[in-house]
Amino acid sequence: MKFCHYCAGPVTHHIPPGDDKLRYCCLSCDVVFYQNPNNIVGTLPVTGDQVLLCRRAIEPRKGLWTLPAGFMENGETTLEGAIRETREEAGAELNLSEDSLYTLFNLPNINQVYLFFKGELASSEFSAGVESLEVKLFTEADVPWDEIAFAVVKSTLQQYFDDRRKQHFPVRMYDVRYSAERKAEITLISESR
Repeated sequence: MKFCHYCAGPVTHHIPPGDDKLRYCCLSCDVVFYQNPNNIVGTLPVTGDQVLLCRRAIEPRKGLWTLPAGFMENGETTLEGAIRETREEAGAELNLSEDSLYTLFNLPNINQVYLFFKGELASSEFSAGVESLEVKLFTEADVPWDEIAFAVVKSTLQQYFDDRRKQHFPVRMYDVRYSAERKAEITLISESR
């Protein structure tokens, strides 16, 4: 960032008074431009013993499988965003309960927070949206585990199938850190009863 969005004055990168982090700041009008983490919201659509996955039609990780998810938009709640992303990517409608939040992942290395909501497919009708090459139901044995796009999706799927066997679905929060080799290290931070 070189110029202010408000006054077109020059922008520098420094720690503003009363802060402790480097920020982009306008030298003319003193506006501080805060850059905060992005929220990625999605769903874990299930029916019977199957989950609905989307094969990505876009980068990153084009051609690999994922849960329907994407960036939360301004003016929507996390749940509204997750429902919208499910419609856009999988053409699917869900029945959601009041305890639908399922997993939350903090990814401080890339300034993202992922939230997945578990819901039952409302019907057997679904179809690939513009960001999906195909959409398909999988049992645990049929999930293409080596072709899952993101570590948070793989972790959510593994946890779901384990929880399904126990018929207990607590909400879990994880921290995800990446090693120098780009291997995800996922640590459970909290779990509801």
